[in-house]
Amino acid sequence: MNEPAMSGVRQNDQTRADAIIDPALESRMTAGACGLVVTTAALLLFGLTMLYSASFQSDGAHYFYSQLVWMGISMAAGVGVFLLGYRLLAEYSPLLLFVIASLLLVAVLCYPPTNGAYRWIKLEFGGLKISIQPSEFVKVVIPLYVGKYCADNFRHISAMFSRSGALIPIGVTGVMCALVMLGHDLGTTLLIFTVTMLTLFVAGLKVRYYVFPVLLGVGIFFLILYFDPMRLARITSFLDPEGLSDTTGYQLWSSLLALGSGSWTGVGFMEGRFKAQYLPEKHTDFILAVIGEELGYVALVAVIVAYLLFLYFALRISCGARGRQGMFTGVGLSMTIAIQALINIGVVSGALPTKGIPAPLLSYGGSSLLMCGMAVGLLLNIAADAVTPNFNSEMWKRIFKRK
Repeated sequence: MNEPAMSGVRQNDQTRADAIIDPALESRMTAGACGLVVTTAALLLFGLTMLYSASFQSDGAHYFYSQLVWMGISMAAGVGVFLLGYRLLAEYSPLLLFVIASLLLVAVLCYPPTNGAYRWIKLEFGGLKISIQPSEFVKVVIPLYVGKYCADNFRHISAMFSRSGALIPIGVTGVMCALVMLGHDLGTTLLIFTVTMLTLFVAGLKVRYYVFPVLLGVGIFFLILYFDPMRLARITSFLDPEGLSDTTGYQLWSSLLALGSGSWTGVGFMEGRFKAQYLPEKHTDFILAVIGEELGYVALVAVIVAYLLFLYFALRISCGARGRQGMFTGVGLSMTIAIQALINIGVVSGALPTKGIPAPLLSYGGSSLLMCGMAVGLLLNIAADAVTPNFNSEMWKRIFKRK
């Protein structure tokens, strides 16, 4: 038999091998996907309930109904990316990054700042006002791009400066971080860069190459703070929130008082006092303070456990992916949600500097909810692709009845 024929046989054998479904893998991935869906739904419903309590006294049910609408849009976005598939979206991730970088992140600088930050594109359609935060979409596209790059260049990732090494995704991420930082969004900048470096570590980048990026990041961080005294005061206020309670530490000190007044079981649902007059951003970045005051430390522990379960199920799906691309992409998406939750918990409790990072799946915010919906949809697609090889292409063939 000639070589082309032998090659065809090997390809057919490989195709048949890929098509074999491992019952144990199918069981693990199904359990992971079901667990992820249940955990996500629980966090969404609990967040919706607490959002109603946090904002009802001052704004009625406005934020509640608005969040309901965004929840529906986010679910539709999650279904959309699930149907398209992470492989197809990863193919176009460089184009998506270019569009986000060249259009959205630059356009956001043309809008008036909110609380000193250029983060939102504000649109109005027939009296309906919509605010979009472009940096939230970067959190989804970067894991897609880095995951595919690491899979395609797996043998060279361990060397930083090789032709197909880790310097390219670090450079692309650095450009995106610089554009996000132009909008004075330091928290999102650090989150995106950290997720990229963690993904590269999983892909095999040697530890010694982390020294220079870390030193560079620290240098840029302090340089920015040196030329922005107001931001420096806000960041360092967490070290003495009580002493600065009349100025930059007011928000954090109010959060700590709310948490302290809730004790173990809370003052009761809808009975919180600090949300009425004393706690800014109570429905967004500091919704955990409302939860702590009304439902106590027990509820906060339950929220932390829910986030840990989300991370567990997401990583379980990632580790069971059929190929490296699914694993790297899944790890990036998982860590994006987990690190964001960690930062928000640290900010609300005073363990970290005050930053505008919402609690994923809990806080009010359409762009944040959209990001979470798409991340969950992509993780579920990774699970489906692991159980059924070429899941999306086979699905579209069935839809259009192609052979």
